[in-house]
Amino acid sequence: MSIEPRFPPGAAVRVANRQPRGHCRTPFYLRGHRGVVLSCAGRFHDPAQLAQHRPGLPKLILYRVRFAHLGPDGRATQDEIEADIYEDWLESEAAA
Repeated sequence: MSIEPRFPPGAAVRVANRQPRGHCRTPFYLRGHRGVVLSCAGRFHDPAQLAQHRPGLPKLILYRVRFAHLGPDGRATQDEIEADIYEDWLESEAAA
C-alpha cells in the first residue's frame, strides 16, 4: 500500500471485482465498474480490522469516486453515484 495517494483527482479507476476477506465497506453493486476519482479524503483506520476489535493500522487511503449510474438493464443512465472507496479496492483503469 502506498504512503502517498496513488490516484490523483480525475484518474480513471475500476473497483476490483473480488470476494472480500472478512468485513468489507465496498458496495457489491460497484465492483467491476469504472469511475473517476473526485478527491482523496485522507487516511482512515482499516474498517476490516476495526470490525474485529483490532487497531485498524496501517491506516488506508480513502477516495471519493464518481460512477455512472446503471439502470436495471445494465446501461448507464443520466444519473451519477458518488461513493467512498478505499485504495486497496481501486485499480488503475489503464491496468484493468
